Amino acid sequence: MENKLIFFVDDDKMILHLMEYTFKSREGCQVHTFFSGEDCIAHLDENPSIIVLDHILSTYNTGAMSGMEALKTIHKMRKDIPIIILSQQPDKDLIDEFMKNGATRYISKDEYFIDSMIETIEDVLNLQGQD
Repeated sequence: MENKLIFFVDDDKMILHLMEYTFKSREGCQVHTFFSGEDCIAHLDENPSIIVLDHILSTYNTGAMSGMEALKTIHKMRKDIPIIILSQQPDKDLIDEFMKNGATRYISKDEYFIDSMIETIEDVLNLQGQD
């Protein structure tokens, strides 16, 4: 399998370290982490295979764009990149809004989210490989 580049965007360093640790060790995966949607968007030219985007990106930087704003911007620029939303908000209306705006999947940050994330990323990358 060719190397797949995964972008993780979250303003929580612990989550980013966990994601990086979990996916860097997986065969065929490269990982880039970003603390803001703006940073992620600035690196879209690296052609990520998938982007995992946190819903709330402004915990430490109140002026930062939200996950929804980042999703809309990325989707306008690159509709071909699957985007998975990661959030602690299991709100159905919010989930619907993310999906309407181009998200591929939505994962709640619960105690099992790493397992869900591994499974979802593998699913999406496998689907991508069939195109």
